[in-house]
Amino acid sequence: MKASIFVRPAGLLFVSRKTFPHSRTRVTFPQKVFFCQAKYSGSGVDGKFSLRVVPPALLAAEKEEAKAVLTLFLKKQGLSNVVAARTINKSDAFVDHLVSRLHSVHKSRYLVGRELSTLEIREALIPYLETLFEEYGGILVDVVENFSKSPVEEKLEENVQKQTVIETSVASVSPSVASSDSRKLKALARVSDISPTGKLPSHIVYLVDLGMKIEAIREVIRKFPAFAYYSLEGKIKPVVEFLLDLGVPKSDIPTILTKRPQLCGISLTENLIPTMEFLEDLGVDKRQWAKVIYRFPPLLTYSRQKLKATVDFLYEMGLSAENVGKVLTRCPNIISYSVEDKLRPTAEYFRSLEVDVAVLLHRSPQTFGLSIEANLKPVTEFFLERGYSLKDVATMISRYGALYTFSLPDNLISKWDFFLTMVYPRSELVKFPQYFGYSLEDRIKPRYEIIRKCGVKLLLNQMLSLSEEDFHKLLKKKMEKMLDD
Repeated sequence: MKASIFVRPAGLLFVSRKTFPHSRTRVTFPQKVFFCQAKYSGSGVDGKFSLRVVPPALLAAEKEEAKAVLTLFLKKQGLSNVVAARTINKSDAFVDHLVSRLHSVHKSRYLVGRELSTLEIREALIPYLETLFEEYGGILVDVVENFSKSPVEEKLEENVQKQTVIETSVASVSPSVASSDSRKLKALARVSDISPTGKLPSHIVYLVDLGMKIEAIREVIRKFPAFAYYSLEGKIKPVVEFLLDLGVPKSDIPTILTKRPQLCGISLTENLIPTMEFLEDLGVDKRQWAKVIYRFPPLLTYSRQKLKATVDFLYEMGLSAENVGKVLTRCPNIISYSVEDKLRPTAEYFRSLEVDVAVLLHRSPQTFGLSIEANLKPVTEFFLERGYSLKDVATMISRYGALYTFSLPDNLISKWDFFLTMVYPRSELVKFPQYFGYSLEDRIKPRYEIIRKCGVKLLLNQMLSLSEEDFHKLLKKKMEKMLDD
């Protein structure tokens, strides 16, 4: 099944919406590709925008940004890394289409020579991709991969702004001729592109002076080729100096740029600083920005809509404004979790165990990033199979939410087996589940051996949580009491 396009007089284009089956159906399209280019209302300016007016380096960077947005979107729809990558490699024409859309939507910015930031690109393309997903559902991958064979219905906010008629002039566009690998090679070549003076490019020298290794820079570009085209004075240096002014140690900069090179594509005055102020209003401790950014550099690249959606969820779960701020400061990566696909289902799972979700979110927000099937349920079953009740498990979770972050084979099983060799009743773990957070070889075994030889009895909490000094003071006190008795 396919969409029908009816051309009316005066160049009006109507796109009839059809219901597509949610299945991987191969779709056949006519052989020619068309882009619809809109007139700007009231301006009298034709919306045609030639890709040739955009500098090649900027165009290459925008294509890489568009591919990154498309990759994240496909993964969000449930595609694996391998399938998403395979789709991207077949989607050059569709990526060109996304770039053309950027040029059309933000034409005025290009006319004055202003580059788009990473955040602006994301905010322009994600709603459009969501509109396409509503239209095509399960066959969106086919549409993306076969775009070079399909008529392009450039809807320009058709669903977002409820427009049904678009003024268009139709122009033929050639598909991309450069492969993904060739683009990466060109980007990587810029790392070692020696200038006529025999020196490395200025942006590479600057990054090396910051402490980044050449191979680390190459790895960043392999993952995100657009970074190779970021200018030193226009993008990289201003962001680095801003981070340093926030108190980020120079030694942390390479790690931050490696984790999120897209930060250098964000406008400081129009995006990054306003986003920080927005987060501060939501409760992020402004004194902790250096630590927050180091913990999760992508935080500042999310749209305000995404940030607000997560915060609204935290309030919905019962957290106070103060605790919302603490969660965002201690665990900023919670913003990356999908509210509907990750946070809400996890909250419902813990509620089924009668756990206070607000308390758990405050104490251990990282637990909400775990898979229910692969992480949470196996740990719950582990304790149920060993005789604990659901109430016991709920108590353990509430007291120590990080319990679910530990690996069964590498942590819980070995510590459980050793626990059975000690003299403690099983109820002791309900009182002190933090037992599983201590090192078996460096803490648990050595201290238990000491109290066993001394012949004294300590609570599990006393044995593990006390400092070395307090632990030995308590031992001495217990031994003296034994002698007095």
